[in-house]
Amino acid sequence: MKKVCLIYNRDKVKALEFYRKTKKYFMDNGLKIYSLEDAWQCDFAVVIGGDGTLLKAAKELIEKPDIFVIAVNMGSLGFITEIKEQEAFDTYDRVLDGYYQLEKRRVLEISLGDRNFHALNEVVISKGGMLTKLVRIGVYSNDEYVNTYRADGVIVATPTGSTAYSLSAGGPIIKPNIKAMLITPIAPHNLSTRPVVVDGDEELEFIIEDMERVGYLTVDGEKSFKISYGEKVRVRYSDKTLKLVLSENRDYYGVLREKLKWGDRLC
Repeated sequence: MKKVCLIYNRDKVKALEFYRKTKKYFMDNGLKIYSLEDAWQCDFAVVIGGDGTLLKAAKELIEKPDIFVIAVNMGSLGFITEIKEQEAFDTYDRVLDGYYQLEKRRVLEISLGDRNFHALNEVVISKGGMLTKLVRIGVYSNDEYVNTYRADGVIVATPTGSTAYSLSAGGPIIKPNIKAMLITPIAPHNLSTRPVVVDGDEELEFIIEDMERVGYLTVDGEKSFKISYGEKVRVRYSDKTLKLVLSENRDYYGVLREKLKWGDRLC
């Protein structure tokens, strides 16, 4: 008997309603239903919600290397939850019949002292709030000095995260199949400072260089930790990946045109 893990955004009535329909569908097809806590037992997972719902669930789902995810968009944008509501049940059918394609999304591994975290979208090293002064952040790649950013902060994004916070800070879009990391400064003091794309096999290191300042480490917009002067944040790619089921008619550039309203008259 196949086993499916069902996850949904409990704060959205629409997501709850669709979860109930999805649960009935899989039960009618003889599958056993599990929650996120028991995802390790499952063959695949269905996430119903927006990108935020998937980001939260991903921390658990990447721990089981052979599980894959059907991400159904119930949010407002949905770059990574790209299965539309109206195509979800056709996708379920294809998965049960064995006719589907997967795309692997790479995951960052972040270390701060003896603590380790994973990020699907990005990690941010930043100053401590709107009213605090700019922070100086030294950046190294494979122990080679890159730059010292005097800014509100620095974003390190995956290709998946290149359409999230980094994009709003002026970073480029990187296709998900490219193994690269994107360093995007947030409101840098030097206007000639620009985002940099680095090889995905490099290991990055970030250090707060202001003795009188503190910084903050934020992982995928959730976990936040204070960083003191001289503390090192190391970022590299993990061996873990998140495997997403692709829409049957998936066209990456079409997704960008739709989500970012390319070519639309906005005013």
